[in-house]
Order: sequence, then structure tokens, then C-alpha cells
Amino acid sequence: MARSGALAASAASMAFSSGHSWRIIPRPVLETILNNFANHLRVPQPLLLHGPRGVGKTSLLIHRLLPEWNKGPHITGYVDFAANARVPWTSSPPGDHPSFTTRLERELEAMAERGVHLGTISSASVFFALNKWHGVGGALRRLIGPGRLTKRDEAVPVSALWNKALIAFKARIGYSETDVALGEAASREEAAFMREAVVALRLAKEVLGMHQEWRREAVMNLNRTGRFSRSLANSATDWPCLLLQILSDAAEIDFFQPKLVINNIDVLRRTVITDDSAVTAAMYHDSLIWRVVEMGVNDKCLPVIFITSDSYYSYQVFIDFGFRDMFIFRETFGWTHEQAKLHMTADFFSESEWKVIDEVLGPNPRHLSELYALKQTDSYQHPNSQSNFEDIVDVYLAYLQVTVVNPAMESALALLQKFSSDVRSGKILKEQLHFGAPWRHPPPTDDPVASLKWAKIQLMDFVQSLVNTEFGVNYLADKSFEILDDPALVAMLEVGLLYQQRDPSFIRPITVGIQRCIVRWLVQERMQMSFPDYMSFMWQRIIRGRSYRHLMKEIGYK
Repeated sequence: MARSGALAASAASMAFSSGHSWRIIPRPVLETILNNFANHLRVPQPLLLHGPRGVGKTSLLIHRLLPEWNKGPHITGYVDFAANARVPWTSSPPGDHPSFTTRLERELEAMAERGVHLGTISSASVFFALNKWHGVGGALRRLIGPGRLTKRDEAVPVSALWNKALIAFKARIGYSETDVALGEAASREEAAFMREAVVALRLAKEVLGMHQEWRREAVMNLNRTGRFSRSLANSATDWPCLLLQILSDAAEIDFFQPKLVINNIDVLRRTVITDDSAVTAAMYHDSLIWRVVEMGVNDKCLPVIFITSDSYYSYQVFIDFGFRDMFIFRETFGWTHEQAKLHMTADFFSESEWKVIDEVLGPNPRHLSELYALKQTDSYQHPNSQSNFEDIVDVYLAYLQVTVVNPAMESALALLQKFSSDVRSGKILKEQLHFGAPWRHPPPTDDPVASLKWAKIQLMDFVQSLVNTEFGVNYLADKSFEILDDPALVAMLEVGLLYQQRDPSFIRPITVGIQRCIVRWLVQERMQMSFPDYMSFMWQRIIRGRSYRHLMKEIGYK
């Protein structure tokens, strides 16, 4: 089984890496919603586009929307935090936090430079946005230097210090660096205007960097004590939020209409920070979102679109922020069975092939694209090939099992082991370990073998309970919300195998194909169990086992 699965995975991965023609089919309703939002000059709320993996959110954006959003007066900054993910079906491994923040800042800086070239961003507009939210007098005096300050400068307004700091900073960085950003200007006056604006942007970044350096010890103390400080959290996002403010103020209808799209915003929340003088990734993520929301409510902000497949954003994010209407929320589930059949049977699959696909994999567009790529390989197109379409589907399921589901379940087991360790160290609230909870009694020692055994039994128990509910659980049907405390559910949501919808409020596997692979994993684990482990599993099922049948999907929902 393992060898055949590995061979299948190798064949499938070769198929997916090879080029194949696949048509991006328009989605008029969703495209109209996104276009209407993006064409506004400024908006009071960001938009959150949410949906399971593989339904075509990124493809629709890249191939259908972004080209139109970069024509004429429109300019769109696009940042994809999961652009280098090798396995698109599950959550990306955490990356280095500074590289992600740098990517965001560079995109915003490029948009600001475009505004400078168009003449909508000037030195005065940079100073106005900076001085509106930050006290910059001390930093400007330090940048000017004590030798260039007189007693008269102690009483001058901040705007005078800004002009003096511009001159000093321009002399420090020289013309060569600013000329690279300027490119070609139409006249000497325009070049001088643009050069001053570019220097102003660099000066503003230097001032905020100085502020952040002054808070370095405070942030280190914050990380040591585990406390929270809104001002320190906001200091980490001062520069990107200042650029957003400058771009929003500079926007002009039919001349300069900037917008920002951040894809896979959930990856930013899980990045790794090794510098103790920087705030945590979750704190940076929360500060960025909150300040974008705040900017929209107070002054209106340029259109910002967040895209994610993480279930955290369907329900829990609104609980954490305490504001249900913080986003314009749009959830997409891809095609229905009828829509997929209409689009696929004409050009890609026959009627008989579609019946197999519909039953085994469902209408998920990524499944269909990958399966079509596998179908087009030489192994199955050769005239002497003995393989039929069912064999192709079996190979694809083996690929999903080996490269997607099995590694994700291993990650879920690691998360459950971490939960067991957190219980022993007292990091888990007593309310989550209430009487009768199936996960209430993890191993009392830090024995890794016992911890792994407990985690596997918990995960198998949870999957079995999902099988008993036919993989459809309404998490808001019970006001106790007990299922949301289940560490096995949290683990499977975090690795990306399950998806938590917002409306209707169901928890289910991301696709029918992934659901089949999860059941295969359960059967395989039960077959490989020793007799003592099997008895422990059955004892868990009978005595402490989960039962979520009272949360089953209502009749009429698919």
C-alpha cells in the first residue's frame, strides 16, 4: 500500500508540475461583488473572502480580477503569504516572520512610489499623515543632529523641524539612492518634487524605525511576561499602516485608485519570530487587521481584501475582536454539482467519467484540475495503456492520501501531543477540561510513547464520531459550544483537513475526496493497531467516546 501510494504520488506530482491547459471559468456573481468593492475610492470596511481550499479563490483573483485592477488609474498591491507552499491542500508550515512583513512593506512602498510618480503623494502629505498619529519632534531633532540645532529650534513647530530634517536626511542618503526610485521625470521641477517626496517617505520610515528602537526593551519585557500592550503591538505595524494612510489620502477618482489584496492572511498569524525584541506574529496580525478596520471606520481606507481558507476567520476571529461586522464577509464554496457538470462534461470529462468524479471527489475545482492533469499524462494517453478512468481516480486518491492527508494527520497528532503537554503544565483552562470531556485525562507523565498513543486514540475517536454524523456537524446547534473546545477538532481545523463554515454553521471536510482519505486513514490505523491498543480505543469509544449526533446537519442542507 505504501509503495503503490508513493508511486501514485510520484506520477501525480509529475502531472501537476507539467503544463496543462485549464480554463478559468468566470463566476459572474462573485466577480461583480469583488469588482464593486474594489472600484470604490475609499471604503469603511475591509472585505474578507473566505472559503474552503481548492474552490478557486486565488485562480479567480490572479487570472480574472488582478489584470483589470491594474489598468488605467487602478493600481493593486498583491501579497500572497503562501506563494511558496509546496502542498496547496493543507496549511503551510510557519515561515520566518520578518520575510513576510518585508514582503508586505515592499508592496506598499512600490504603490507609494507609483503615487509619487503621478504627483499625488508629496512631502507635505507624508508629513501630515505621520504627524497625525505620531509624535515626531524628538526623532526629528535626533536626525537633524545637535550641531545643527539652535535655541530657536526648540520652540519652532514640528513642520519646521520636518523641513530641516528633510534637508539633513537628503544630504545623508545622497541623490543616487533617490534617483533610482525616481526613474525618468518630465522636467526639472517634477524631478525636484518627486525627489523630495521620495526622501520624505524614507525619512518617515527612519523616524518610525527610531520609535521602534526606543521601544525595544519594552517589547522584550512584554515577551518575557506574556502580557499585552496595544501601543507596543501597534508600533510593529506603524510603517505599513502609515503607507496605507498616505495611499488612502492620495487616492483620486479616475487618476490614482490604489487597493491592496492580501492572500492567505492566516499564514502571517502562524509565522515564527526568533527576535525577542519583536512582538509575536499573532499580535502583529491582530494589530494589522484592527488598524485597517479602525482606519476604515474613522477616515475610510483604500479597498483592502483579505483572502483565506483558515476556519479561524469564519467564526473565532469575530469573537476575538468582539465585533461581528468588522469585515464585509463573503464566503464562497465553489461550484455546485450541477454547475461543475455543466462546465466539465463538455470539454474535459465524459458523462461516464463525471459520474465517477461526482461520487468519489465531488465538484471541487482543484480536484478537477489536478485529475485532468493526471488524465493527460502519457501513462494514460498511450494507445497500449491498460488503465481505465477508475484507475486514474484511484491513483489520484492515493496521491491525496500519501502527500496530503497522512502528513496532515501526523501534524494533527503532534498538536494533540502538545495539548497533552500543555495540560500537564497548567496552560489549559479548567473549563476546557470539564467533567465528562473525552480529552480530560491525558497521560500524567511526559512519556512520548504514551502521549502519542493517547493522541492517536483521541484523533481516531474524533474521526469515528464524525463518521457517525455523516461528516456534517452544526457547531451552533448546541449552545454549550462543547465541540469547539475539542482539541482534536482544533487540530484538524488547524492542519486544514476540516473547514468551519460561517453560514450555514457546519464543520465538514474541505472536499469529498479528502473525506474519503480521512476514512481510509481511520481504517488503516484500526487495522494496524495491536490488540492492547485496540482495546484502549474501544474503551475510549464506549466509556468516554465522543458523540456529536445531536449536532448533525439539518435535512435540506447539502
